[in-house]
Amino acid sequence: MAQGTETPAGPPDSTSPGATGSAAYLRRRTLRRGSAGWLLLTGLGVAYVVSGDFSGWNIGLSKGGFGGLAVAMVLMGVMYACLVFALAELSAILPTAGGGYGFARRALGTWGGFLTGTAILIEYILAPAAISLFIGDYVESLGLFGLTSGWPVYLACFAIFIGVHLWGVGEALRFSLVVTAIAVAALLIFAVGAFTEFDAGRLNDIPADPSAFGSNSWLPYGLLGIWAAFPFGMWFFLGVEGVPLAAEEAKDPVRSMPKALAISLAVLVLLALITFVSATGAQGANAIKEAGNPLVVALQGDGEPTALSRFVNYAGLAGLVASFFSLIFAGSRQLFALSRAGYLPRFLSLTNRRKSPYLGLLIPGVIGFTLAAWSGNGGRMLNVAVFGATISYALMALSHIVLRRREPDLPRPYRTPGGARTSGVAFVLACSALVATFLVDRDAAFIALGVYAVALAYFAFYSRHRLVAAAPEEEFAALAAAEAELKRD
Repeated sequence: MAQGTETPAGPPDSTSPGATGSAAYLRRRTLRRGSAGWLLLTGLGVAYVVSGDFSGWNIGLSKGGFGGLAVAMVLMGVMYACLVFALAELSAILPTAGGGYGFARRALGTWGGFLTGTAILIEYILAPAAISLFIGDYVESLGLFGLTSGWPVYLACFAIFIGVHLWGVGEALRFSLVVTAIAVAALLIFAVGAFTEFDAGRLNDIPADPSAFGSNSWLPYGLLGIWAAFPFGMWFFLGVEGVPLAAEEAKDPVRSMPKALAISLAVLVLLALITFVSATGAQGANAIKEAGNPLVVALQGDGEPTALSRFVNYAGLAGLVASFFSLIFAGSRQLFALSRAGYLPRFLSLTNRRKSPYLGLLIPGVIGFTLAAWSGNGGRMLNVAVFGATISYALMALSHIVLRRREPDLPRPYRTPGGARTSGVAFVLACSALVATFLVDRDAAFIALGVYAVALAYFAFYSRHRLVAAAPEEEFAALAAAEAELKRD
């Protein structure tokens, strides 16, 4: 048995009389296998991210200018590419719902697994709450049904889309694929329209700050502006790392997971390049740097709405729905895996007759709705989510490095190009992005650290003594410990 993993002490789970690690326990915590092929997984990867192309990234122009955000986007793209290659290898080794937690559990032990899983949860619970606020703003600005942005809209978002997830994973991912396809098509149509107004001279129209070190027309806020723009460069890719969370429900995950990760990242890189360049060149970096709806501003400026700008406005709502919907999926699967293994209360991993983790969907939904209705600050919540994401990236990259060096003979159906050097690049850039979050929103960073502290106290004093040895990720780690012990003997 792996160190720190044991059959839980205290009374057994109420739905599973007898030993918690028994077959009866796991039967109540089973997902529907074989529901998603590579196409649905690719759609999921793009859906996580696509809303970031419609808004949010442009704030990076106010931190680094066009040149600073361009460099930040390239560096963050490199980070995600390296991370995705590492995750493709790890997900082929351990194709379970645990995703990043499972990888870190084997490489870094129970503490590493919990730290990684908690960081992922922070990202995937806070991000949907923030996006529900943005959906409310879009509904109000478009005049849909005469609604204004407020708690009824947020509640409808969570209720409707969690309901689709409860219906079944296959149905949910097909819905996500359709909405994502609409959003992607809209981005391509937008780019065609924006490029007709393109002027390269507008890219660097933000006045340079003479007090900033290294400032010029391309880097108006100096070299430090590049670093400050890191979190916004991430918005073009934030969330794609969640694809492995669907591994337990995928068809042939060993083959489909690396393929889906690679294709989804390639699509996101293409969308990032054409959206960033066309939107900025159409009206100028200064015009869109603080716009809530930068693509619409890029098309119409201060003028009257056009048919194309209205279309993009509606499509932006589709993009938000796609990301909201897919992030709910990711959060529920990470919560399911941590609960099934005993890191979080075990009742949260119970599944219904359609093999959906209903409490893993409902509880984060209640938390997300409460945060949205109470705070009303979508930007702050997204910054908290970015902080959690960067921690998880660093730990997942470190997990790949550790497993490559400690277990070089571990069967690897897919191998990361460049090996540990590739994940080493991801680790360094993730740590740099983590520090950059303090430059953007120090309060958000400390809020995330506070949540982390509470979670770690729960793990230290309670749940680490009640882990479930029969959970797939724990068995995988236990096997590694047993093999290591045999080698020592």
